Amino acid sequence: MNKHKSILITGATSGVGYALTKRLLAVGYEVWATGRALAVLEELQREGAHTIPADFSKKEDVEQLMAKIGSPDVVIFSAGVGSFDFAHETSDEAIQSMMTVNVIAPMQLTKLLLPSMMERRSGHLIFLGSQAGKVATQKASVYAATKHAIIGYTNALRMEVAPFDIHVTTINPGPIDTPFLDLADETGTYRTSLGRHLLTVETVVDAVVKTVGKPVRDVNLPWYMGVTSKLHAVAPTLVERLGRKYFMKK
Repeated sequence: MNKHKSILITGATSGVGYALTKRLLAVGYEVWATGRALAVLEELQREGAHTIPADFSKKEDVEQLMAKIGSPDVVIFSAGVGSFDFAHETSDEAIQSMMTVNVIAPMQLTKLLLPSMMERRSGHLIFLGSQAGKVATQKASVYAATKHAIIGYTNALRMEVAPFDIHVTTINPGPIDTPFLDLADETGTYRTSLGRHLLTVETVVDAVVKTVGKPVRDVNLPWYMGVTSKLHAVAPTLVERLGRKYFMKK
């Protein structure tokens, strides 16, 4: 892909989105970065990014973003929130936040972006999903539901936009070693139980960058989780029993 083409990154002020923004700027892409942390946006602006503050829990921010960015060639949906609790202990506010930021906002933004992409017959939508969207774990029922929703959405979307030469890719990583884990699980149990199985941010960034501008359907990280998800589809009880020791506990 021509590196002068423009890329919009949501959730650019932390974790994978932040690292992606810096990597893509370093190799010469025109990057539009959006997020909530104003100080980080200022830093990214100094490094050459076009920055737009936006809170994806607010529909008006999504609409204002569209008014400013025009029609980027590539969009990377990296914004996401999580709260790891048992279903009956998850607050209404957490449920609303996860559904809005992880599901509704990217769908609304995609709806607004598609007409111009379809008219010019090109574009690439890359969604940061999760292995939780394929194999759910305890204390992640709502979060897993949001990622299941994105996988279902992109599977249909991919077929709809294929006649317009628009690519749709999902990146499905396992747990990543970022502050997201600490915010989602205040007990620290998840991080402790996974230990060396946590992915590095660099691993995820490498995988995303390699897909930009290419007709890649999905990427599973690490690769063996793709095998696990296929096994889960045919033998869910077995996978849940064997994998229980890696699932969060009270």
